[in-house]
Amino acid sequence: MSRRSGACLRCCLVIFAVVSALAVCGPALYWRFKKTIGNSGSKISCPPCICDCPPPLSLLKIAPGLANLSVTDCGSDDPDLKREMEKQFVDLLTEELKLQEAVAEEHAHHMNVTFAEAKRVASQYQREAEKCNTATETCEEAREQAEALLIRERKVTSLWEQRARQLGWEGE
Repeated sequence: MSRRSGACLRCCLVIFAVVSALAVCGPALYWRFKKTIGNSGSKISCPPCICDCPPPLSLLKIAPGLANLSVTDCGSDDPDLKREMEKQFVDLLTEELKLQEAVAEEHAHHMNVTFAEAKRVASQYQREAEKCNTATETCEEAREQAEALLIRERKVTSLWEQRARQLGWEGE
């Protein structure tokens, strides 16, 4: 079974390769074949094209500076670039490490400032929460006292109402 599927796969790959080659080369072969048949079968040919198009612009006319692409004198008149290119590899690595250290210090400073700000805000929220808790406790104590007073008043009212009924009051 695997030998048959391997042969089928090879056959499919060959067919795919032939179809791909024809797809790539087919249009060029078609026009060449059509041109040769057209010239031999009938002597009618196209008249020469007349166009007043300007000649295509050259690279030198578009950007004259691009014509000088030699690498040897690249930046030879720039003193900063010349100084930079003369540095040794170790110096360049040292400079890169110093830059990375400066960036790391700046990042650490920013992180410390952000952390201090976060601590300050957290402390402020903590104080606000404590104020809120204190106010809630005060309100709860006042509610409990008011509830106790109300219960006492109801008892006194009930007592007075009971005495009034004993003395003949019939109520509403």
